[in-house]
Amino acid sequence: MAQNIITVIDTAFLGRVGEVELGASAIGGLFYFAIFMLGFGFGTGAQILMARRNGEKDYPAIGRIFDHTMYIFVAMSFILIGLVLWLSPIFLNLFVSSKEIYHASVEYLDYRMWGILFAFTNVAFRAFFVGITKTKLLGYSAAIMAVVNIGLDYLLIFGHYGFPEMGIAGAALASVIAEGVSALFFILAVAHFHYSKKYPIFKFPKFDLEIITKTWNISVFIMLQNFFSIAGWFLFFLVIEQTGERPLAISNIVRSLYMLLMIHIWSFSASVNTLVSNAIGEGNSNQVIPIISKVNKLSIIISLVVMAIALSFPGFLIRIYTDDTRLIADSLPVLYIVTGALFPMAMSINWFSGVSGTANTKMALLIEVGTIMLYLTYVFVLTFYLKASLPVIWTSEYVYIITLGLFSYFYLKFGNWKEKEV
Repeated sequence: MAQNIITVIDTAFLGRVGEVELGASAIGGLFYFAIFMLGFGFGTGAQILMARRNGEKDYPAIGRIFDHTMYIFVAMSFILIGLVLWLSPIFLNLFVSSKEIYHASVEYLDYRMWGILFAFTNVAFRAFFVGITKTKLLGYSAAIMAVVNIGLDYLLIFGHYGFPEMGIAGAALASVIAEGVSALFFILAVAHFHYSKKYPIFKFPKFDLEIITKTWNISVFIMLQNFFSIAGWFLFFLVIEQTGERPLAISNIVRSLYMLLMIHIWSFSASVNTLVSNAIGEGNSNQVIPIISKVNKLSIIISLVVMAIALSFPGFLIRIYTDDTRLIADSLPVLYIVTGALFPMAMSINWFSGVSGTANTKMALLIEVGTIMLYLTYVFVLTFYLKASLPVIWTSEYVYIITLGLFSYFYLKFGNWKEKEV
């Protein structure tokens, strides 16, 4: 929820600034998100290990895994900040046709990247709390992050109450500060509730290569899988950018709404990951498919409710981002397309998370890459050869979702994953 909330808030405010800023926040935001997903992938690997140890009731090991995850995240953060600030202007200049969107995207990233250490710290805490199945604090953190981000967006984007009017750079800086406040909240909460007694985190033991190696062996494929997943989105938006600033602005509004509508789906997905890993750690591999099936039923019910709300008030939702009546009208057909995609998504993502939860992350990577290749082929053919309209291009979501779900289901049903040890 947390990263999606930031995206929604930034997009909503920048929709009042202009279409260039709206489009640039999509390009810059997805570039940042692709980098962020490298750390998120490592955190998911750590979460799988913590969940497995939680199932085994080896609580001291959970603390050691958390501390070593932080070692890696600190090193990753400084390396990635340097690389992105150096290479992103070169990369974006090659693929972005609009000079206005290019300059705004670079300006956004120049500020946004400094929050990556805070973002990775939040990922480490997410892995810890989801891994031990104590997730209430994650909701409080997301709420705090949202409130801070809304307030700072209002002050820094528009320059109210004596603050500088920074535009898109203000949105990026507000997000950095909001992530920092969230990280501070987690640290204080762990100290207040004495989690370090049962799970000895923040002990920062001597560097243990075995823990890093075991986490890396699981995580590396998730890191690549998440990176390719977001990179697929990034390439999708680069393709849309070639068709004009208006389609890009529409796509960014719809992407933000899509992420908002999917929050419950990603939440169930994270639960599947942990429940599957805990079940295997307890020696109950035969319960994996029944667990996912039960979660699917809950996910479908909530998805139907969300779809009904979205289809009942589509114009109201789009007005969160813009008051431009033409932009609202042009966005509606695309919103209808992605709203319908929530139904297959409610099942597909859970089957896919089940694959990762078995710790066979190499297979998850292969499934993701194969799906992304089909997805991008579909997008390129529709855009450059058939010259399809924007709503038709967005039907690519169905290709991605259905393919991902089918590959994952058949692997869990017929694949050899029960003997995987971590």
